[in-house]
Amino acid sequence: MSTIRLPAALVIVLFLPASSASGSYPRAQNVTWKSTNFKTILTWEPKPSADYSYTVEFFAVGGDKQRNAHCIRSSATVCDLSSSLTDLNACYTADVLSEPPLGATSDLIEFPHTSSPRFCPYKDSEIGKPDFKLEVSEDKKKTTLYVTDPLTAVFKGGRQLNIRDIFSDKLQYMVTYRKNKSTGKKTHISKTNVIALTNLDRGESYCFNIQAYIPSRGTNKQWGELSQTQCSNDDNKSIFEVYSVGVIAAAIFLILLLIGLIITVTVVCCKRRKKALKSGKEGVPLRDV
Repeated sequence: MSTIRLPAALVIVLFLPASSASGSYPRAQNVTWKSTNFKTILTWEPKPSADYSYTVEFFAVGGDKQRNAHCIRSSATVCDLSSSLTDLNACYTADVLSEPPLGATSDLIEFPHTSSPRFCPYKDSEIGKPDFKLEVSEDKKKTTLYVTDPLTAVFKGGRQLNIRDIFSDKLQYMVTYRKNKSTGKKTHISKTNVIALTNLDRGESYCFNIQAYIPSRGTNKQWGELSQTQCSNDDNKSIFEVYSVGVIAAAIFLILLLIGLIITVTVVCCKRRKKALKSGKEGVPLRDV
């Protein structure tokens, strides 16, 4: 019986384990940190196929690697690390590993991965827009703004911290204000949450925006997001500013209708009176001469 001899290269291919195809796990791309008020999300691309998944490992500079239980062999392309980055003053790096899907195995010892840029929560997390209330004194000489510190994703002792709890006296607020319907702006920086402005023209309407200001940070991270605009009341508003065009038009129509009704009634009454007088004269007998 003759023996069939196979080429050596073909023999190697036939006996290679099927799970050793490392090229089936593409590396993650565009690994980016997104963080506002210490709500910190790691994002990347692309969405994985059914053949592989992603696992996130992170570590503080000089520390051990850690994993978040929600970001192991996942098909998601985001990982919320807000509660994992416990030391806000540390700097972190994350690796996104391309691994087999959950339940599958592989002979690979080291999986393809992509590293993130370095991220330092205390220095890099964006600060969101604050809320504030506006109060004008009775004598119209002072406008006071009461600022509410934005809450963060950080909890301590069961309490949710705000940005004042984290930045302490390093946190300031900058007010940008202008006269209503004017483009000229002025600014005022305050170290407290109660901001009193006394250099405003009495009786004028002013519009205000507020944003967090942390001068100890790098230039591109010093300013927080600008708040919603709030304006004080204008004591000298014209009727066109107080009421809409529709309301004014309706009022004018009603006034004209009332005037027309009065004129009509007056004319009818005059005609009836004249008619009555004329009828009375005709009914009086002629006197004898």
